[in-house]
Amino acid sequence: MTMVLRLIVGFGAWVLLILAISNSAQAKNSEQGVNDIKVPQVLAHRDRAEPINRILKHRLDVLLPELMAESELDMWLVINREYGEDALFYTLVPEPTFAARRTTLLVFVRNEEGVERFSVSRYPIAGFYESRWQGGTDQQQWQRLVEIIKDYDPQKIGINVSEEWAVADGLSQGLYSTLMSHLPEELQKRVVSSEELVVRWFETRTKPEKEVYPQIVAIARGVIAEAFSSKVITPGVTTDKDIAWYIRERFEELGVKPWFQPYVTVQRKGDTNDPESPFFGRSDRVIMPGDIIHTDVGLCYLKLCTDTQEMGYVARFGEYEVPKGLKEALAKGNQWQDILTSQYKTGRTGNEILKATQVAAKKQKLNSSTYTHPLGFVGHAVGPTIGMWDNQGPTPVKGDRKLYPNTAYAIEGNVKVKLPEWDNQLIQIMLEQSALFDGERVIYLAGRQTEWHFIR
Repeated sequence: MTMVLRLIVGFGAWVLLILAISNSAQAKNSEQGVNDIKVPQVLAHRDRAEPINRILKHRLDVLLPELMAESELDMWLVINREYGEDALFYTLVPEPTFAARRTTLLVFVRNEEGVERFSVSRYPIAGFYESRWQGGTDQQQWQRLVEIIKDYDPQKIGINVSEEWAVADGLSQGLYSTLMSHLPEELQKRVVSSEELVVRWFETRTKPEKEVYPQIVAIARGVIAEAFSSKVITPGVTTDKDIAWYIRERFEELGVKPWFQPYVTVQRKGDTNDPESPFFGRSDRVIMPGDIIHTDVGLCYLKLCTDTQEMGYVARFGEYEVPKGLKEALAKGNQWQDILTSQYKTGRTGNEILKATQVAAKKQKLNSSTYTHPLGFVGHAVGPTIGMWDNQGPTPVKGDRKLYPNTAYAIEGNVKVKLPEWDNQLIQIMLEQSALFDGERVIYLAGRQTEWHFIR
């Protein structure tokens, strides 16, 4: 294939991606039943490189200068060794990059025009990080880095060490010791943590990312719709684990990466549930008519991750619609979501959002629990934590982090409701949908569940 043809194919892949978003990923349940949601097109691995690298270049050229200025860093060093890379490294390098080569030293220097970026490594990363070292011994590599630092004379040199945030703590002890042993004492005094920069880099979603994120979320919702249907479920035969493995294998078939093993739980009339228990539902069950089923799934595609929980109901013989009590229970789950998302205000902390949600939910007489987390390059991402299932607040440190615009979240939690059709047995509606806060409102990236998956 000629280079020109490859460029045409790459551009075509990007166009197909955008078309897929407009045609399918923005579909909402008010316009389309959950059982009618389809899995959108997934690009072949080769065709993903162009959009991934386009997004990365935009982040490096547009976002990074803003974040380095915010964090007041003059220079940022990202240092990795082959097969000991941290999660941050893979957010900074283009496709296809599978590992750091030997010791890879990435250098970012803030100036009036933006951010200058390069490597001090044996192997350059073409188009993104040209090398300023001609090769030699390990000792010569570190000496060259020190020469460059002296030439730029930065007052604040950021390195990836952090007590609280794992993604900002990727510099190994060995590399840290090597760096500091080569820096003169005066430069050692200028070394600071790049924690704030790394957290903001991870949590911020750019315009190109917002264009593709809806399709990524729609893949998860589409696969759930398949799994929670008669295509997969035969009452009296199919188990919860059969459904979970269908979801896992479907993700693998599509070529998207699950970031945890999907699971399915079952609630059944007659179950004895402790009202104080954080979660209802049991595993290792054969799915039977009249069961309530729930799943939790997460996938990563185009370097962005999702987290989704939805609910389904298995019809009894002669039952042609979801019982009224279940419809009302799901509506209460949506009511809780609305209360939570209405509390999103720029500058509020996660703990403040959690407290306001709890107060408003109590006024509406909702028995709810909130445990919402950020999304992005990883599933349980960095940013303000808004409650935890085992800590309903306040959450130290991470709950105290402030909310920024253009950040994504898994709107996650549950409500407990008495179901009349089950003799007022307490059931649990567990919901989780991927959404983005744009600074003014929370937008569900591929709609949200407002009606039951109904297995007839």
